[in-house]
Amino acid sequence: MLEKRILVVDDDNLMKDFLKETLTRSEYLVDLASSGDEALDKLKLKEYDVIVSDIRMPKLGGMELLKAARENSPDIKVVMMTAYGTVENAVEAMKLGAFDYIMKPFSADEIELVVKKAFEYKKLIIENRMLKSEVAGKYRFQNIVGKSPQMQKVFEMVDMIADSRSSVFLAGESGTGKELIAKAIHYNSSRKDGPFIKINCAALPEGLVESELFGHEKGAFTGALRQTRGRFEMADGGTLLLDEISEMPPGLQAKLLRVLQEREFERVGSGQSIQVDVRIISTSNRNVEEEIKKGNFREDLFFRLNVIPIHLPPVRERKEDIALLVQHFLQKYNQENNRNVQGFSEKVNKLFMEYHWPGNVREIENYLERAVVTTKNKILTPDDFPKELFFRKADYDDSGLKVGCTIAEMEKALILKTLDAHAGNKTKAAEILGVSSRTLRNKLQEYGLKEEKE
Repeated sequence: MLEKRILVVDDDNLMKDFLKETLTRSEYLVDLASSGDEALDKLKLKEYDVIVSDIRMPKLGGMELLKAARENSPDIKVVMMTAYGTVENAVEAMKLGAFDYIMKPFSADEIELVVKKAFEYKKLIIENRMLKSEVAGKYRFQNIVGKSPQMQKVFEMVDMIADSRSSVFLAGESGTGKELIAKAIHYNSSRKDGPFIKINCAALPEGLVESELFGHEKGAFTGALRQTRGRFEMADGGTLLLDEISEMPPGLQAKLLRVLQEREFERVGSGQSIQVDVRIISTSNRNVEEEIKKGNFREDLFFRLNVIPIHLPPVRERKEDIALLVQHFLQKYNQENNRNVQGFSEKVNKLFMEYHWPGNVREIENYLERAVVTTKNKILTPDDFPKELFFRKADYDDSGLKVGCTIAEMEKALILKTLDAHAGNKTKAAEILGVSSRTLRNKLQEYGLKEEKE
């Protein structure tokens, strides 16, 4: 059992003896000091978890001891003892960082309870710090799987912008890891000790999104039985992730724009403004530019959110990462389920490389978890995976299209085939495709296609 050390400081010998006997009986290791100066000397020689000190003592008093002890050891918890005439001093001590104060005279049970709470609080602080350290370690770049050039560019960008206050917009298909990158940005920034709060804009009924974002006052609407903080308020000093922002109702988009501009908001049912310091990260699996053209999303809001755009590529565009992802999830679910699956057959490896992975990284993880948990084999074979994995990997036909491919891929393939059919003549190809030459040029640039002669 870990030692729990307490330093009792008081110029009253009877009080010191009483505290030593009481706290020793509770299995604490207790040292005594008769003045603030003697206490500081002991603090130089030994580490203590808790100090129980009188406020009024000759020479160096309890307030000065509190300041010195907290400067040298910020984690130490200090309990101040005070008589009725020095309550104001005790309150001032709390402002300076004292954990609690206790009024003299007090019983053995009272001091035991206060000291017990001090130790419990210190334990929570240490555990919370360790948990945050573990979480931050989990989201270090080297712990995110991806060696492809596309993902390396993403990591470089995240490293470059993590410590800024600028809004970030993460675009990419479902399952590409947008939330993982959002957390990497947060936990690699100076805000890492602040909260990381997420709200899924697509998962809430329209009438509740405003309350979830900004909070509400008691009685603001039917069912509002108490005052509630919103996600913006909860994220103060940290990061707010607006997941699937393109699903936000149009009426709320204007209110969000005002918050981003003014950095303040009002709870629903309140006229009082609340200022917050929040870094905004947004995600979408839709083409927001197209949503703007359709009138579904405000262009001025998108400009505010899209200060730093980052695109997460789908798995099919970074096939060199598939083997790494598969191995990563194999190890993860072996460990979580106390299994010892050692690898894959060559047929499975080939299948993984040929498959289209419409669900991206999330789909890979789901297949691997299921296989590791349900297999009876040391080496995974095609029989350990659902048949859909075979049927949905249809080969490209001679048009260049593939079952399960995206509209963007179909469009790209159609543009290439049309250009080939007309010897690379963009004017003729645009006419056949029913678009302007300028639109075709933009598409060629968007898809990274080589422009052929007119």
